[in-house]
Amino acid sequence: MTDLLICLFIKNHSNTADAAVRGQYGKLAGMVGIAGNLLLFGVKLLAGLLSGSISIMADAVNNLSDGAASLITLAAFRLSERPADEDHPYGHARYEYISGVIVSCMILVIGFQFLVSSVQRIRAPQTVQYSAPFWIIASVSLLVKLWLRFFNAKMGRSIDSAALLAAAADSRNDVMITGVVLLSALISHFTGFAADGYMGAAVALFLLYSGVGLIRQTLSPLLGEAPEEALVTEIEQKILGYPSVIGLHDLMVHDYGPARRFASVHVEMPAGQDIMLSHDIIDNVERDFAAELKLSLVVHLDPVITDDPILNEWKDRVAEIVQAISPLLSIHDFRMVRGVSHSNLIFDLVVPPQFAQRNTALREEISATVQAIDKDFFCVITVDRSYVKSVQKG
Repeated sequence: MTDLLICLFIKNHSNTADAAVRGQYGKLAGMVGIAGNLLLFGVKLLAGLLSGSISIMADAVNNLSDGAASLITLAAFRLSERPADEDHPYGHARYEYISGVIVSCMILVIGFQFLVSSVQRIRAPQTVQYSAPFWIIASVSLLVKLWLRFFNAKMGRSIDSAALLAAAADSRNDVMITGVVLLSALISHFTGFAADGYMGAAVALFLLYSGVGLIRQTLSPLLGEAPEEALVTEIEQKILGYPSVIGLHDLMVHDYGPARRFASVHVEMPAGQDIMLSHDIIDNVERDFAAELKLSLVVHLDPVITDDPILNEWKDRVAEIVQAISPLLSIHDFRMVRGVSHSNLIFDLVVPPQFAQRNTALREEISATVQAIDKDFFCVITVDRSYVKSVQKG
């Protein structure tokens, strides 16, 4: 069914790297979500009013909120297609993330409201009548939500959309909620115990838990999260595959919404190589990344002296010293300034965020070790706190 809808309503559906195709996926998911959830809201509300079940009505309003969430998702995908303008030079793709935050807040509000209603029902229990139509409606609802879960998951994976994957998780939650409602009905039917209020409270608490999790998930890219390790590895390995590239560092990736990524990196190349050749390689790197990974990459060329045996010897020594302190540490931009009475070793020390040792202590430990080897060499160290793992050739 999902594949049929994709084929019918999405042109060039296999070209998911295209922003227009991606938008079609999002809009189709939004429209299907609106239709499915409005249908479920109507039938569940009717069943809840007829039976007097607070848990069924809680589930019905939850479906209404899901329909509103699908509407917001649909609007977000439409807005995210707007091109870059003077005020928003990086485009509008973050509307998708914003829609996720709004939906999460809606879930929290609804969860709180029904928690209050459920507590009131626990304090003043009422008899709930579960008729044959109730069982039919609840069972059909469970099946529809189960299909929506797989539908949104497939759509989300196809275009790598956090918003649609969150919708899939929400549909999964609804399957669990409907199961709780059915369990409540069975308990009441066979034991006579008024479980409706307790099950309604369980539904409400689950909504609150889900809402908090979704807020954390959708806020993260808006705040500027670290890039995925797989993406960092792909970028670094691809760059290191170009001729004359010795190493790279200072990689930064900025996410301005799905399919709207920008990055910058420093690439080390031999200082003795023709500058026009190095520049041509850098141009090729930037063009290839734009065409193949849809990543706008800016490359800064760092010339590295490779034919000075003394400099290379000290670079290897300092690298060993740093690695002895921790395998998490690395160096780059290594230079040597020779003087009459002493020489300076100038380099950047890359320190990951999880490394606890203070910058001053690191500088002092490295400098002391170098001085122990040769008292005429001093270290000038710039600590570079990095948020991606560095990869070096060889």
